[in-house]
Amino acid sequence: MPDPILAPLTQIPADLQTLPDYQIEAQKHLNAATWSYLNGGAMHEISVQQNILQFQDIQLIPRHLNDLTHGNTQIHLFGQIFPHPIFLAPIGHQQLFHPQGEAATALAAEAVQANYVLSTFSNTAMTQVNQDYPFKWFQLYWQGCRELSLPLIQQAEHCGFRAIVVTIDAPHVGIRDRERKAFFQLPEGMQHPHTPTHISFPQVSPTESQLFQGLMQIAPQWDDIRWLIETTQLPVILKGVLHPADAKKAFAMGVAGLIISNHGGRVLDTTICPIDALQTIKKIVPADYPLLLDGGIRRGTDVFKALALGASAVLIGRPYIYGLATAGALGVAHVIRTLKEEFEVTMALMGTASINEINQDYIYLK
Repeated sequence: MPDPILAPLTQIPADLQTLPDYQIEAQKHLNAATWSYLNGGAMHEISVQQNILQFQDIQLIPRHLNDLTHGNTQIHLFGQIFPHPIFLAPIGHQQLFHPQGEAATALAAEAVQANYVLSTFSNTAMTQVNQDYPFKWFQLYWQGCRELSLPLIQQAEHCGFRAIVVTIDAPHVGIRDRERKAFFQLPEGMQHPHTPTHISFPQVSPTESQLFQGLMQIAPQWDDIRWLIETTQLPVILKGVLHPADAKKAFAMGVAGLIISNHGGRVLDTTICPIDALQTIKKIVPADYPLLLDGGIRRGTDVFKALALGASAVLIGRPYIYGLATAGALGVAHVIRTLKEEFEVTMALMGTASINEINQDYIYLK
């Protein structure tokens, strides 16, 4: 008989000290199917594992005796000053993990001054988050056409979101074996105020492909990105870029920045790790072009390594959901604070007083 599912904690126990600790604890608070959905990935889950393991092959070379008395973690990005470079990636259906869902995540982000990205598949409406909080972006899943996507963009502008993040690497859901074997399904009646969970796509004849002649007919293309840039005054950021040719095209088109990501290994298995793609893309875009890294961040040293190799900031996904499942807003805030404190200690021990000082001189690649 499986162990009973524990209710969310109301205080943080002393033994929860790292993000890996939260991963172990979170499983106690979720049913088996939901855990498979959260923790699993595409096919053999090689990308899920490699995203994390890749950081082990990057070694640090510290400098010493530098003046660190004016140290800080501030970054400048898209005309804003962010207190630190640890952002929350968009994750939908967060009421799966805690009754308060994205409302708890948004509250935690405000408490620790973290930028968060609200998903199109949020259970919490844009209007229910603090309009005046300056560190929030809206993630857009293309709604099949411009006419259906435009209202979401306009609502995000009205609600004070500071950027539009377009996820481009998931026109089709990944083949997630672990999730399918657990028979995971979204609960009936779960509310998604911004969009239905399934968009209807064109009917096809028996001789045509449901995928290519069906779903791909309503998937976004480069012309749609160009239209979006022309339509909104907000910065448009593409999430899911791995190929340097796509990065080069996005920059030329006027995309404001890129999130280098393989969707946490959830869509296409055995893709290049984001930390490797980052280094390739960094070589072909201007030095000051914003590149954010999403995938595999678990320790403060990982944050440092990503920034040293060219990232402007990093995003975490599963780790803050582990915190949400464990203790709601309190758990999310503690996860972010823990990672930020590890990052600050790493900066100090590396001899760097500011983000601008972090560069590849501090890195040794095997």
